[in-house]
Amino acid sequence: MKFFKSHFWYNKNQRNGIFLLAIIIIALQSFIVFGNFSTDKKKDTNSSQVISFYKQIDSLRLVEIENRKPKIFPFNPNYISDYKGEQLGMSLDEIDRLLAFRKTNKFINSKEEFQKITQISDSLLDQISPYFKFPDWVVKRNQNKKSLKLTSSAIAKPYYKKSKYKLSTTDINKATQEDFKTIYGIGEKLSERIIKYRSKLQGYSFEDQIYEVWGLDKEVANKVISTFKVIEKPIIKKVNVNTVTFKQLLKNPYIDYKLCKKIFEYRDEVAEIQNLTELQHIKDFPVELYDRIVLYLLAD
Repeated sequence: MKFFKSHFWYNKNQRNGIFLLAIIIIALQSFIVFGNFSTDKKKDTNSSQVISFYKQIDSLRLVEIENRKPKIFPFNPNYISDYKGEQLGMSLDEIDRLLAFRKTNKFINSKEEFQKITQISDSLLDQISPYFKFPDWVVKRNQNKKSLKLTSSAIAKPYYKKSKYKLSTTDINKATQEDFKTIYGIGEKLSERIIKYRSKLQGYSFEDQIYEVWGLDKEVANKVISTFKVIEKPIIKKVNVNTVTFKQLLKNPYIDYKLCKKIFEYRDEVAEIQNLTELQHIKDFPVELYDRIVLYLLAD
């Protein structure tokens, strides 16, 4: 009994202190258990302030994405290397044409001449030509040529009359330069270019392929299509997509370096392409060009 008494025997002040502490503990526990800490106030996520905040975040994200893109600095297109050309989005054939031209110790002095030599598309030219940097004397010479051209064009007669010529055929794949020159707006250079592109395609399979001829205005191309048709389909030499080499596949007029690389990666992944329609499963495959790309391919 003495043992228990020593532990529970307190004087009056001690008992009052313990009693007060017990009351405080019970009050705090009751406040925590039964107190209402929730709030009925809801935030409106569609408010102008919240929307403005999200827009700022999106704009900062876009700026960060843009900053991460590789920067293009002004450069002289005469000194484009294989690596630089690939970075700019040029195909292997386009780079080879530029390097072959440079081996003749000649220089490109304008963006028009660059496109003529490399045969790059208008869209790619518009994308990279703002970064072309030619010597000052070349820029001044080009400006003088343009001013002289404008002056002569103002003096020259706006219209000319072509001599009458009887068409040898209306088949676009058999027409000669003289046949194409009967179209108003087509001269020696354009007619030669139409036939040259026809050879590259191994023949026009679709009449609207005439729109792909470099330098041919849409209005003039419409006149060509109204006069010439694909009467006899061309016989195109096809290559097996499962056995073709990288360089052979790049000869396809509608396949550039990036797409060729993706096709080979997909071929390695699936081991063998069973059907050409599988190509459309490749990421970023140009579906709008599928009917043209498969003209040159087969899958055995």
